[in-house]
Amino acid sequence: MKSIQEAIRIERLSKTFNNGRKALDEIDLRVEAGEMVALIGASGSGKSTLLRHIAGFTASDAQPSQISILGRPIQQNGRIVREVRSIRRDIGFVFQQFNLVNRLSVETNVLVGALARLSWWRRLTGLFPRAERALSMAALNEVGIGEHASERAANLSGGQQQRAALARALVQRARIVLADEPIASLDPESSRRVMDMLRTLNVEHQLTVLVSLHQVDIAMQYCPRTVALRRGKVVYDGPSAALSPALLKKLYGDDARELLDETHDKTHDKLHIESHDGADANHAPHDTAPTAAALDSPPPSTRYAFALNPAPSN
Repeated sequence: MKSIQEAIRIERLSKTFNNGRKALDEIDLRVEAGEMVALIGASGSGKSTLLRHIAGFTASDAQPSQISILGRPIQQNGRIVREVRSIRRDIGFVFQQFNLVNRLSVETNVLVGALARLSWWRRLTGLFPRAERALSMAALNEVGIGEHASERAANLSGGQQQRAALARALVQRARIVLADEPIASLDPESSRRVMDMLRTLNVEHQLTVLVSLHQVDIAMQYCPRTVALRRGKVVYDGPSAALSPALLKKLYGDDARELLDETHDKTHDKLHIESHDGADANHAPHDTAPTAAALDSPPPSTRYAFALNPAPSN
């Protein structure tokens, strides 16, 4: 029987900030190629920190641990590998802060995804081949903003900027998309379009998608599997459909209210944590009791430059 390739493999990942707070605590996680997985948790649970480690933006604690991308280690024992840039070519990262270069055109921002394939002089001059420009326009049309290709990125709405970031991942030919709360600052309609596009990338382009979310109902609607973090620990890893309000209350206590967006109607009933008292709580796969508080990394300053997967500086 042919085995399914692991897109992401995390073993014993821990991260302690300089102030002594434990952001990630012995994380073990596997994401198979082709999965669409939600990463949920209250503010400060470690979602953004985990995604930054997976992408090789941040190094873990100096202890036995490893993160592998499509079978290739991207960091080991607290050190990011030398080949990190090569490995990142398979990762498209969608930031909550959009991370586009505002003064450049939308098309040029999307073409950044092609830089790794170009000769040094084309990277230096920004002269993109006709084939890459055609690929960029096709990607922009697919995400529904082709008519804005020549506009400055600063003129786009938040939802349009996130779709431009997804188009960049297509041009990059990424195999994995890491999306860090991509709908956190968007209105409901823009949120729906971004999540629909992430699902399209997963279903039609067979990309592996790991997306961090605040709203459990969105995770249930779009992601068959959900991984829940609390204080840097995995407290749930299983079917999204099993995430009842009672289970969330069992896992998170009062913090569960932050994860339940009661403005969204569900297919069956609205999610109201007050309406359930203990029902289905036995569905929790494990009830880990975290002992250390955790905080996500504070939003870093952003450096804008032509680079593959432009990332916030550490």
